[in-house]
Amino acid sequence: MNSESLRIADQLRRAFTGDPWHGSPVHDLLTGITGEKARARPLTSVHSIWELVLHLDVYLHVSFEATEGVPMPKLYGTERDWPALRDDSAAAWIAAQDRLFQNAEKLAQAIERFDDAKLQETVPGRPYDFYYLFHGIVQHSLYHGGQIAILKKALAAASAAAPGP
Repeated sequence: MNSESLRIADQLRRAFTGDPWHGSPVHDLLTGITGEKARARPLTSVHSIWELVLHLDVYLHVSFEATEGVPMPKLYGTERDWPALRDDSAAAWIAAQDRLFQNAEKLAQAIERFDDAKLQETVPGRPYDFYYLFHGIVQHSLYHGGQIAILKKALAAASAAAPGP
């Protein structure tokens, strides 16, 4: 039986593209954000929206790989944790978003395939189980979604305050 796995996958989907309890999913938050806005830093000492998208994508990707038996690498404090923005073109921004949502769905589908007993198995390369990982990924996604929401508001405020032509 995999009823718990189905509920976790549902929560992950809600965070990215569904109807989360807290407000807007990441997909809706990114709607209308251009590449230029995504790489802007309206709050100087925090990551940009684009950096947050790349960061979320890394965690979705390595979590999916862990479901396939690949040891989960240490990310915190490494270059992989916050990938550098190497191409800031409009096409690269669209591709980054597409990859994020594809990886979110790919992980949700992998979670759905777990039976509830497998949730208690240890994640390869980590000292915790899949149940902890999957709930953590949902929490991580919501946390950074909240940061995206704040940055989007800061961008709108900065734009409104900018002098006109």
